[in-house]
Amino acid sequence: MKFTLQHTAPGCGARAGLIETGHGTIETPIFMPVGTVGSVKGVHIHELRDDIKAQIILGNTYHLYLRPGMDVIEKAGGLHRFNGWDRPILTDSGGFQVFSLSDNRKLTEEGVTFRSHIDGSKHLFTPEKVVDIQRSIGSDIMMALDECPPGTSERSYARRSLDLTKRWLERGWAHYRATSARYGHQQAYFPIVQGCTYPDLRRESAEHAVGLGAEGYAIGGLAVGEPAEVMYEMIDVVNEVLPTDRPRYLMGVGTPINILEAIDRGVDMMDCVMPTRNGRNGMLFTPEGTMNMRNLKWADDFSPLWADGPSLVDRVYTKAYLRHLFIANELLAMQIASIHNLAFYLWLVGQARQHIIDGDFHSWKNMMVEKLGRRL
Repeated sequence: MKFTLQHTAPGCGARAGLIETGHGTIETPIFMPVGTVGSVKGVHIHELRDDIKAQIILGNTYHLYLRPGMDVIEKAGGLHRFNGWDRPILTDSGGFQVFSLSDNRKLTEEGVTFRSHIDGSKHLFTPEKVVDIQRSIGSDIMMALDECPPGTSERSYARRSLDLTKRWLERGWAHYRATSARYGHQQAYFPIVQGCTYPDLRRESAEHAVGLGAEGYAIGGLAVGEPAEVMYEMIDVVNEVLPTDRPRYLMGVGTPINILEAIDRGVDMMDCVMPTRNGRNGMLFTPEGTMNMRNLKWADDFSPLWADGPSLVDRVYTKAYLRHLFIANELLAMQIASIHNLAFYLWLVGQARQHIIDGDFHSWKNMMVEKLGRRL
């Protein structure tokens, strides 16, 4: 994997670059739709590619390991062939999902033992096994196994958690270096910076990760209960340490405003389930603010969802029609809203990239943040 830094914005940390992978080039900053089980909920591959214009999607190691299982994915020739997506894929290590099973998992030095949320069967994830699973999946970018502590964790817990994450990272990195990709394309391995909301722990974690010389770095453990301003502070702390010639991935964030603020601070890659999850519940994100499509005010509004929007659904369907579909509990409503929101997120980061190149990102971002906070 190769990262090329192309432009930096004056007055802030925003960057525009290119990430070259075996399945294509990604223009950064970029938002990555979440395809947890190998699919982005309710969205076809051709819609992701042609309408939403996604450049990279996510898969999740925990979910794919449990179902359909590695035997099936290996027989298919990897996740790209299994789901038909021919562009880059990033896989999370599954750590966040495992650690969210607080009543059904146990941490040890070896790894984490957990019970499946599907059938209760018992499993063990070690740093080495998570590498092997992601080798079987064939993702272009793999994540290290880490522990993701709650944002409100006491310092003593954050300290122990970080120490374990660092030891796991060293084992996972060694196993990554000792193994090879299975499907003819190179796979990158990103360490994950943890440390909760403690600046010195965050800095220590980032320095430890950078010492490995990886091809990119992830910032984890944010947007898990801490205030937004604390999250932004932690991004600043970490990005002071992470090298400028490697991509920076902020995991699981967030709202459109969060995304712009993260880009302002030097983040290159982001993902979140919000555009599809909120879309399925009737919330649409737009350049002028958010719309609740169940509200009565849209009942006889026959204007397009977004007259000059990037997606076909924005220009074809009206607000009144989409509201009707939601009130009628029609599945098409959730699909339209998901496509719209993902297309908006990709449009937003595309606009951010262009304004970075044009040199006026910071002023444009401040204007957009004010509008994005409105409820229409």
